[in-house]
Amino acid sequence: MVVLLIVVGFLAVLVVAVIRIYNRVASLSVLADNAWSDVDVQLKRRHDLVPNLVETVKGYAAHERTTLENVIRARNAALAAPTPQARIEAENQLTGALRQLFALAEAYPDLKASQNFLQLQGQLSEVENDIANARRYYNAVVRDYNTRLRVLPDVFIARMAGFQDRPFFEIAEEQRAPVRVQFT
Repeated sequence: MVVLLIVVGFLAVLVVAVIRIYNRVASLSVLADNAWSDVDVQLKRRHDLVPNLVETVKGYAAHERTTLENVIRARNAALAAPTPQARIEAENQLTGALRQLFALAEAYPDLKASQNFLQLQGQLSEVENDIANARRYYNAVVRDYNTRLRVLPDVFIARMAGFQDRPFFEIAEEQRAPVRVQFT
């Protein structure tokens, strides 16, 4: 009888431990989904601003067609990206294209003085700061989540339940270099 109580007690403790581990990983998964949603909202704000910014620059720098087309192409790729990993890569391309656009704008004094351009630039700067904050939060949650998927005993429960690592929102290597504008 005592052995039966010990076995039942052990199984009860084991079940409670498994449930706690599962709930902890599931909670982090929901937090990561929420954090990605916050990033997504900020990226949507950015995508809404980009066409207005490009149209404003077009009026002043019509012959800089390639830079403007690259910005629109990068925006469209970011909108169409199907997975978080693809979205991260596409957003990094858009960031690079926007950096080129602002570097180009430096060469046009009339554009830099345009109230419309300055307002759009300010709004985009605000959105970029919000994106940076959302990315930091997302990466912190993903760090905690991915760590939980690797520690004992959580790794066993999480993998059996089908939880997978999530990608970090990192800057692409080519984005680390300063922007160069060359006129030919």
